[in-house]
Amino acid sequence: MKRHFARVVLLVLCWSLVSVCWATIEAHPFPDDELRSRYHSLISELRCPQCLNTNLAGSDAMIALDLRREVHRMLLAGHSDNQIRTFLFERYGDFVLYRPRVTSRTILLWATPALLLCLGAFVFWRVVGAGVDRQRTPRKPGEAARLQRLLNDR
Repeated sequence: MKRHFARVVLLVLCWSLVSVCWATIEAHPFPDDELRSRYHSLISELRCPQCLNTNLAGSDAMIALDLRREVHRMLLAGHSDNQIRTFLFERYGDFVLYRPRVTSRTILLWATPALLLCLGAFVFWRVVGAGVDRQRTPRKPGEAARLQRLLNDR
């Protein structure tokens, strides 16, 4: 029993040491802190093309690693943030941007919340307004007398 326990402990210890070797640390050298902060800002606002709803900073996918390298290279080459976003947009489309640009293709995406809000307000107004209107007065002239007769018969 002790021998089995010792083997399990040894196996867990070896596995934990091996898993540390698999962990990689990306170290991108920057000449100043401004570039470093721009880099971190960009990779946190760009989406990984392979992952669902994960930014480049939090993704472990190989394409995210390549894109982080590309963003680093472009920053060191002197490209602006908009140039980098445009480059990635042209290559991967709207999916790579968390805030897609307003274009003829994305106008429905941007307008849908406002349209749904207006539609909901209209439906609410019709339902509540019609209910209040029905409670106040009958719609036809003869309905008031009929309603009064029904209430008196009770």
